[in-house]
Amino acid sequence: MLPRSFSRALAVLALAASLAACASTPPLAPEAEGPDLVDPNATAETRALYANLQRIAPDRVLFGHQDDLAYGVEWVNEPGRSDVKETAGDYPAVYGWELGDLELGNAANLDGVDFQNMQRWIREGHARGGVITLAWHMANPVSGGNTWDTTRAVYAALPGGEKHEEFRSWLDTFASFVDGLRDANGRPIPILFRPYHEHTGSWFWWGRDLSTVEEYTGLWRFTVEYLRDEKGLHNLLYVYSPDVFQTEAEYLERYPGDDYVDVLGSDDYQALRSDSTVADMTRRLGMVVRMADARGKLAVLSETGLEGVPDADWWTNRLLRAIESDPDARRIAYALVWRNANAEARAASGQSTTHYFGPHPAGADAEDFRRFASRDFVWLEGDLPDLYEQ
Repeated sequence: MLPRSFSRALAVLALAASLAACASTPPLAPEAEGPDLVDPNATAETRALYANLQRIAPDRVLFGHQDDLAYGVEWVNEPGRSDVKETAGDYPAVYGWELGDLELGNAANLDGVDFQNMQRWIREGHARGGVITLAWHMANPVSGGNTWDTTRAVYAALPGGEKHEEFRSWLDTFASFVDGLRDANGRPIPILFRPYHEHTGSWFWWGRDLSTVEEYTGLWRFTVEYLRDEKGLHNLLYVYSPDVFQTEAEYLERYPGDDYVDVLGSDDYQALRSDSTVADMTRRLGMVVRMADARGKLAVLSETGLEGVPDADWWTNRLLRAIESDPDARRIAYALVWRNANAEARAASGQSTTHYFGPHPAGADAEDFRRFASRDFVWLEGDLPDLYEQ
């Protein structure tokens, strides 16, 4: 796709040239190659993605959308479609996907997305140069209820716990799914994996009031070690993403350690509900970036949005203002908004008729999203250099 403006084309060429210059330099010694990741054996493509996002983040923010290729406000499972593309002329730069119910052996996830189709869409997005992130709202291993069943369960999933073997089998299922995510040359597709998120709240079974600090960090560390060391997955970048927080101490209360986290994220739906609270997101993002900087890690806005996007200037006056108005906050690598549930999905799940968070062509916010997407600071998929080579 052609760049949306000549100035954007110049920006893309300039950064691409910079990345190419980096790629032409002699390779570093193995012990000094690229960033210090959770997985010292991460694939070359995974290391390249991380390093390139670090280079881009000071000057650009990648826009992401959950389930973008699977359905939109008025359609479902139609090849090539995307509400973002049909609004602004390009696909999102980041694709978010959900694995909830994979652990149960279901053919589709908890939002009705077929897992085989999901793998195909992930390959498509990656082949065009996009970034892939996975969340997993897994079932409660103790009660058998869904991810929002708040029966205490973390203790039981840990080694020695009564549900540990079952939990390991869930991780085996995850590993098989991820191992199937390969490009046309058979190379594993790099994935930003975001488990056990929003743990500062207590609506998921791993939440703050449902597990101790030691239990939560133990679950995280076991998951990383099992997937990396036992299952041999070397294409994962691990994203830590609390819900809203007020202080660095609160953010880091359950931080599993620098050796277990690659990306510091923030999930924040609250701050963008009104003009008066936008500064709260800016402040929190600034903290996340500074904490990431101190650890040599990436920072992202891992989930955000406003249901129904009812405000005609929400994209520029809320989301963009929250990110751009502070020199630290603006250095996040990407911002991902939640899904655009179609009418069929909304009716089946009993969700509100406005359960969508991204743009769509008929939305009152469509023109503002085009303004948002046309900013040099905001990148969609067509603006990206090759993120998978150094």
